[in-house]
Amino acid sequence: MDQRATTLPMPPGWPARIRAADAGELTPPVPRPSATVVLLRDTAAGTGPEAYLLRRRTSMAFAAGMYAYPGGGVDRRDAEAEPGWAGPGPQVWAERLGVDASTAQAVVCAAVRETFEEAGVLLAGPDAGSVAEPRDWSAERAALEAHELSFADFLRDHGLLLRSDLLGGWARWITPAFEERRYDTWFFVAALPPGQHAAREVGEADRVAWLTPAEAVRGYEEGRFGMLPPTVTVLRELLPVRSAAEALAVAAGRSLAPVTGRAEVRGERLTVRWPGYEELTIDGTFPPERVR
Repeated sequence: MDQRATTLPMPPGWPARIRAADAGELTPPVPRPSATVVLLRDTAAGTGPEAYLLRRRTSMAFAAGMYAYPGGGVDRRDAEAEPGWAGPGPQVWAERLGVDASTAQAVVCAAVRETFEEAGVLLAGPDAGSVAEPRDWSAERAALEAHELSFADFLRDHGLLLRSDLLGGWARWITPAFEERRYDTWFFVAALPPGQHAAREVGEADRVAWLTPAEAVRGYEEGRFGMLPPTVTVLRELLPVRSAAEALAVAAGRSLAPVTGRAEVRGERLTVRWPGYEELTIDGTFPPERVR
């Protein structure tokens, strides 16, 4: 395989699937709605915020070994429930996210739930002006992870209100059509609430780290940190931001138009481009292979 012309490395399995999709031999999976949160904390040096990143275990079916943010799929139960809520309501978020109100409610619930489930940080409180006091939530987090408990039920059981005002919509990325697993993911930013601490161990991760966007991007460019295109792109977009509060302010003016990679096949030459993000282009010569 000649990759001398490749801007970025082509992930294993992509060439065969791209050719199969181009030939009409693959039916693209329907993207699963999901949410992920870039949790930020300010540094004492004032050099900009740090982002909380998880390195996914190599046994994971999707993005194995990659650094990512806390996130996961939407629970449809949260679209039908009436969770305790403070901050902009589902209809406001519907207009922001480009979906109907019930879907927006489920997406925002997913963002807060996954931040709690994976990072142990709870963006919810007893009233509209506070967050829950730190305590041992391990049993509740395990029940959420096992889908034994919906997030709306968790909030109700503990008399908590979801604080949607603590989230800022940052981006929306949809996995390319030729991928085996596809996600329609909304990226949010949030500041680590005072008094709360992010988990140092996460079941789906073999490492967690607080890194400035500059450190994370440098690690990616040096080949030390594997990241999917949306992950590193969000970090690059955060490079000019000087605080978590500034990130939330910037988020309010960002477009959430969906971004997805598109592939072109020209003989043995394959190109994958993300419109508006030319630095992510993958372009090279890949002889045809059988689809696995």
